[in-house]
Amino acid sequence: MNHPLVQAELTGLRCRNCPGPEFRQRLRRIASLMVPAVTADLPTRVVSCETPLELTSGVELARRIVLTPVLRAGLGFLDGFFDLLPEAAVAHIGLARNEETLLPEPYYIKTPPILAESEVIVLDPMLATGGSAVEAVRRLVELGAIHLRVACLVAAPEGIATFEAAWPEIPIFTAAIDRALNDRGYILPGLGDAGDRLFGTA
Repeated sequence: MNHPLVQAELTGLRCRNCPGPEFRQRLRRIASLMVPAVTADLPTRVVSCETPLELTSGVELARRIVLTPVLRAGLGFLDGFFDLLPEAAVAHIGLARNEETLLPEPYYIKTPPILAESEVIVLDPMLATGGSAVEAVRRLVELGAIHLRVACLVAAPEGIATFEAAWPEIPIFTAAIDRALNDRGYILPGLGDAGDRLFGTA
């Protein structure tokens, strides 16, 4: 998403001296700015609408929306999406990266019982190795999700390739595609560990 407001906010996030409160606010603003692009092709249906002057027609979303933050860092995206999608339901998926294998390890999954009838938007600010996104989608599909898309802040080419190999039909929306991963699986130039910066646990 090459939008000047998104890119300006992202530059502020990348700065190592960006304090936690500012980091959270910038991430929330970027998430809100991304919503129109992430939802631009959602299906709609025609409905009647009575204005103060006459009866007319309009549209509404054809399916409910389920926002699915991948814990922890995905929580930083949630409020920004809620700002424009206040009636969305929320599913939570907890996946912790094993720092030795770099593979995601699930520790918590809680979803609403409407996945099959909903548009499910997976929120995970960092698409690094792609393992967490692949695993999150796999779990959601097992639970019945059909209509999925992924929104992230920064993606590495390796993560995109891994995700597209596993789920070629699911679109990825990202604010930036960075250069590469380092030997520890972190995105370069990246912005560090988004979860640690969000919650002050670095």
